[in-house]
Amino acid sequence: MSRRRIGFWYRLAAVICKPPLLVLFKRDWQGMEHIPADGGFITAVNHNSYLDPLAYAHYQYNTGRVPRFLAKSGLFKSGFVGLMMRRLEQIPVYRETTDAATAFRAAVAAIDKGECVAFYPEGTLTRDPEMWPMQGKTGAARVALLTKAPVIPVAQWGANAVMPPYAKEKKLRLFPRKTLRVKAGPPVDLSEFYGKEPTAEVLRAVTETIMAAITEQLALLRGEPAPAEPYDYRKAIARERRAAREAARAATDALMEPGRGGAVAATERAGSSPQAQEDDSK
Repeated sequence: MSRRRIGFWYRLAAVICKPPLLVLFKRDWQGMEHIPADGGFITAVNHNSYLDPLAYAHYQYNTGRVPRFLAKSGLFKSGFVGLMMRRLEQIPVYRETTDAATAFRAAVAAIDKGECVAFYPEGTLTRDPEMWPMQGKTGAARVALLTKAPVIPVAQWGANAVMPPYAKEKKLRLFPRKTLRVKAGPPVDLSEFYGKEPTAEVLRAVTETIMAAITEQLALLRGEPAPAEPYDYRKAIARERRAAREAARAATDALMEPGRGGAVAATERAGSSPQAQEDDSK
């Protein structure tokens, strides 16, 4: 099969979702010519808002090629969302279980049937303070090497202004009317990696190549230069913890300095009651 039919359930989802998207948001869509007309392919998309899947799905639906998302298995379990995820044949990801590889097998099978599989390689909303893409995980790279299917980098911007990531107040900021920007770039050239053993080093190099292509498209979309290196969340957390330990150690050392204990005791006596001070003097 050269391409997946849109089908009843996707059309139903479009009937439900498109009218409010058209009313509430302006659109700036670029690079649709890079979405393959036929055959299986991968899209690799940055992630900076919970609204990203709706904005991106709207964009790609209008190209005639509907995506199958890899999504957390919990979204499939119950309610209307779970029903739609199952009917739309999205791919559940069972994290940290023995079934984790099932998602990748399903993704490979879908691409072999001529479908599009959409990855958010970061695995979660970006933690970068300026909302540039973080370092990616290797799932998309694994599937790309197995299938040799085109990998289309897709950048999104604008949904984060409507629903910022990790905001304390999870509410929509609809006014003034925001513009949802989506830009697809040309396929990522991964030919130098084909035929190589998929070692951790090779998978990391493929992932970095894919993330660099996404970041390049986002820089064009935002009209500003991207950082020289992608944000490494694990290293940032490690730095914060190390700084906290050093601060705690410095505070402890200051208390242990000669004469420091007497100063602390004097301060405590100064703030105590007259009766307590009298008792201390006896």
